[in-house]
Amino acid sequence: MNHRKTLLAASIVAGLCLSVGAYAQDSTQNPNNQGNAQNNAAAKKKVTELPSVTVTGIRATEAASLALKKDANSHIEVVTAEDIGKLPVKNVADTLQRLPGVNISSASASEGGFDENDRVSLRGTNPSMTQTLVNGHTIGTGDWFVLSQTSTVGRSVSYSMLPSEIVSEVVVHKTSEARLQEGGATGTVDIITRKPLEFAKQTTGSVSVGGVYSDLPSSTKPQASGLFNWKNDDNTFGVMVQGFYEKRSLQRNGQELIGGYNQIQATDAVAKAHPDLAGVYYPQEIGSTFFTQTRTRKGGAIDLEWKPLDNLTLNLNGFATTLKADNYNRNYMLWTSQFINQGGLQPGYTVRNNMLTNASFAQVAGNTNPSVVYDQISRPGAESSSNYVTFDADWRATDNLTFKGQVGTTHGTGKSPTQDVLELGAQPGAAASWAIQGTGKPTNWTVGGDNSSPNAILPSAGWIFGENGIDAKDKENWVQGDGELDFDQGALSSLQFGVRYADHTRENLRSIAQGPTGDWQNLANYPTSWSNYPSDLASSVGGNFPSNIWYYSPAQLAAFDAKFANRDPVARFYFNDIYKVNEKDGAAYFQANFDGDRWSGNVGVRYVNTKENISYSSTSPIESGAIGPITGSAFGDYYWNTYHHSYGKLLPSVNFKFNLTDDLLARFAVSQTMTRPDYSSLAGFISLNDLTLAGSGGNPKLKPLISTNFDSALEWYFAPRGLLSASVYSMQLKDYVNFSNVTMSFKNMQDSATAGHDVFTNYLVSVPSNVNGSVKGVELNYIQPIGDNFGVSANYTYAAGHANNGAPLQGTSKTTGNVSAFFENAKFNARVSYTYRSSFYAGVSRADNFYQAGIGNLALSLGYNINDMMSVSFDAMNLNNATLKYYTKSDVFGNQPYYFYDNGRQYYLNVNFKF
Repeated sequence: MNHRKTLLAASIVAGLCLSVGAYAQDSTQNPNNQGNAQNNAAAKKKVTELPSVTVTGIRATEAASLALKKDANSHIEVVTAEDIGKLPVKNVADTLQRLPGVNISSASASEGGFDENDRVSLRGTNPSMTQTLVNGHTIGTGDWFVLSQTSTVGRSVSYSMLPSEIVSEVVVHKTSEARLQEGGATGTVDIITRKPLEFAKQTTGSVSVGGVYSDLPSSTKPQASGLFNWKNDDNTFGVMVQGFYEKRSLQRNGQELIGGYNQIQATDAVAKAHPDLAGVYYPQEIGSTFFTQTRTRKGGAIDLEWKPLDNLTLNLNGFATTLKADNYNRNYMLWTSQFINQGGLQPGYTVRNNMLTNASFAQVAGNTNPSVVYDQISRPGAESSSNYVTFDADWRATDNLTFKGQVGTTHGTGKSPTQDVLELGAQPGAAASWAIQGTGKPTNWTVGGDNSSPNAILPSAGWIFGENGIDAKDKENWVQGDGELDFDQGALSSLQFGVRYADHTRENLRSIAQGPTGDWQNLANYPTSWSNYPSDLASSVGGNFPSNIWYYSPAQLAAFDAKFANRDPVARFYFNDIYKVNEKDGAAYFQANFDGDRWSGNVGVRYVNTKENISYSSTSPIESGAIGPITGSAFGDYYWNTYHHSYGKLLPSVNFKFNLTDDLLARFAVSQTMTRPDYSSLAGFISLNDLTLAGSGGNPKLKPLISTNFDSALEWYFAPRGLLSASVYSMQLKDYVNFSNVTMSFKNMQDSATAGHDVFTNYLVSVPSNVNGSVKGVELNYIQPIGDNFGVSANYTYAAGHANNGAPLQGTSKTTGNVSAFFENAKFNARVSYTYRSSFYAGVSRADNFYQAGIGNLALSLGYNINDMMSVSFDAMNLNNATLKYYTKSDVFGNQPYYFYDNGRQYYLNVNFKF
């Protein structure tokens, strides 16, 4: 069977199925050979010679997706544009979560989850191990949350920047090929945008206008998007312009147990009165948390496509998006250590798993210590952005030889220009209680006094904190060239080859950690008006704790901090959160594609060379040539280190497909893939204590993760829209990154000063370290058409992963499942979907391992076609109003609650026009 003919047949099937899709475009993209100008041109020519076939909607695109999946030589999943248009989704991550083996999460650091999916990972791994590309190239990403900009800086892409309107097709590569860009140890997601010459009509346009209602804040905000495409009569020049504007109010009601869990000491007042409590643990702070945000996502894309010659296509593509994310977080926390220190514990307390789970404290005579610590943190100007520009040339040199070249640049940013913060103590000497109810329910707690007004605040027990001036950047410039030589005879159908060079930088070089100044503790300088939490905040997350709490407005905080916050760029320079990682990556690949009578496949190898320059700060000079000491900061002197490192990796891959019958096929794949360590793991601030010979920080000497992958699948395409499949996979992870305590040698500044020469000492430091691990799993997928108008689908993924040192692997949910059903006719369509993932290890926060509990979400999509040019759509997200739950794990006190969040439901109503 000829390889080129097979690809052509699949392209024709896809083109026919999508000929009158959401934007009436011809889709000739092929995940088996994307960007091959010859095949694409041939497919287009062939389509124009066939009779017109009109197929639209969920059913047609489901058939097209399965046709592309079936034809591919590697193991992929495909979602087409009409799929996205008919699913209850608002960004690309929402789309992908229903695919087998795909996990999504709504948080990237320890900020807790929100109501929009933000990160994508594959097959029970963390998001940094999944490569996200757009049209086969990197996209610079940004994060709006401050910790993702400074302290937990990964390699994953923020999908909140990528609205579904930009997508023509999404291809999820579960097995590797040499031609694919390295970086995705567990797989690659390639988001394919539309091209002007692929549209069927000379002029095509669409407009969608509507709004989103968020039920927690009871707010409606506007949504709009549009597309215009024009091409000339002879289909040699076209231009496409897209734009989108989406605004949304967000409210998150919650409870946070901040600071982890402390141990009662024998010298504490409560242990002196109750000696049995010595050594028992208790929650550090228990908070009533109220978060609000306005998100405005806007941007667009432009694409110019020109065919100056029959065998030459030029394309200029640009995309830009910005997410403005002003937010305000309030956390009113029971200051439990105050009660441990002052005593007053009443009889009836309980201890379970070495944890003081129920406690009631009476007022203690003469005690004036605050019972509450209250943080109000407003972040005006928080935003993230992402953009790219690429120029491509496709040249069909001969009937059998094609070349493709691309140059591009991409830039992402994450900004926190200002944090307006006020921390206060409150309720001096009050009585209080708490009752931990396990990991499934919030902790009930009380504190005496009036919490609805600021009449009992204690500025002397608070502070003004928070980092300002943060401008984190993620940028890459690249050039690449690819070629393909096709053969008309024999089992060898084509040879693909290419090179790529990229210069990538991730950095944040400025952070100003403010502090208080002036007469900030004088109550006469404080605002005299306030607002209050929602009275049902606690009940919305299923707990009983203070609600209706007072708070100042963001404008009041801004005015207060403008007067009383010290933001001196020198004295308050916070060197802990500055870093720079520059990587120069060169790659070359060679891939042979084969076709037989009932089989096909490919064999290839990709060689990657990486040169790293990792710059980070430390309290002592670590690298040779370290700059410092740099003085002037109130946080002490520091050194600026740069570590130079390079490595090369050979990444082989083999994919084989055998057609047992016309509808039943088997797949086998073996490969090695690579992911470079997270930026914060490489360039985290290193702090050393010369007295205790201990320390913590990043580890610039980390090795890249190499995964050895095995994949086998059996797929039965029993109907044009039907599939029953099963696959098993294994990933052996060499040099997976996890935290551990290791002994490392550093210069001892104190001993060196005493000795008069450099003295190096062994320190026990907690740093990211390379360990080995593994992930094994099973995927089951079932798609069933029912008659002409109905369909159901279900999939299940089981993943078991662990590190060889016994530690958990981040992001590994043992169980992920999806169920959906739809109805569609010429006028009306409806789809309901339910997605579930079991608990998974989410990371480390304040030295505690924390997990996200299992969660399921129900979504609904409805559509009505008024006529050929006008339709109405309605989407409902989180219909079951699931609560996000997090918990910690400990060998000494078991599982304990951590965070609880209610994000509410969202309802989208849009009117859509097309011509």
